Amino acid sequence: MSKSTSTPNYWLMKSEPAVYSITDLQRDGTTLWDGVRNYQARNYLRQMQPGDLVFFYHSNSNPPGIAGLMRVITPDVVDPTQFDAQSKYYDAKSTPEQPRWQTVQVEFVQVFPEIIPLEQLRQKFSAEELVVVRQGNRLSVLPVPESVAEKILALSD
Repeated sequence: MSKSTSTPNYWLMKSEPAVYSITDLQRDGTTLWDGVRNYQARNYLRQMQPGDLVFFYHSNSNPPGIAGLMRVITPDVVDPTQFDAQSKYYDAKSTPEQPRWQTVQVEFVQVFPEIIPLEQLRQKFSAEELVVVRQGNRLSVLPVPESVAEKILALSD
């Protein structure tokens, strides 16, 4: 993914709606997307730039699927939960001088009129086009090619 300032990159980030949903983000306006503890997902977070658009995916729900859209407003934020010994995201090997986990701050853009269910995504996209449809995919942060993002946005109307 290029770090272009003119065209946003597109991403997909997952959250269980019982933990944090698109309606929670709508209420809050912005949030820090903390607690990601997978190196590949963290590396994707490190690539994000202000203005990048992110599909908000409800995982572990019925049905799972894309519920809305958010935008990256602050990239490269040190995830504070890694230093909190009371947090389930605590990382004893991480220090303020050498943090291991970065994240982003996002803002609410929109709730889709209806969730775009995983089953519909599987019908429209191959696993090469949209990684979230791949059986067994566990990553919580994924890149989305612009051509695929445009098709998802068209599905949301």
